[in-house]
Amino acid sequence: MSFYVYILKCADGSYYTGHTDNLEARISAHQDPKANSWVSKRLPVELVYADTSLTRQEALAFEFQVKKWSRAKKEALIARDWEKLKMLSKSYSSRVVHGSTGSPRTEVNGDAAFSAELDEASPRTGEEHEPQSD
Repeated sequence: MSFYVYILKCADGSYYTGHTDNLEARISAHQDPKANSWVSKRLPVELVYADTSLTRQEALAFEFQVKKWSRAKKEALIARDWEKLKMLSKSYSSRVVHGSTGSPRTEVNGDAAFSAELDEASPRTGEEHEPQSD
């Protein structure tokens, strides 16, 4: 049995990430305007990303991981732009940032408060992966 992680784009431009073992039935349920849910208040929705996982645990772990991502990172995943996803997955401490106008380029030192989560930025292959711990 396959499990799916999916992303819907809602009418208001927001994204909804979920997982299921029956993608077609789940999308149909999301399209029901009578449902009293977050998604039903943002109809219509469009399926913009779906990928398979071997286990429900893997799908759930990936769903939770994606839900923590920025909009830019989700859009890189949707576009399957692995280079951009990899770049967005780097911690803030490893990125070069710009100071205010007229200031020279500066690098942010490895302050833990400015570190973003490090997520794998490789395409999902359907192989079983160890869930990443936070």
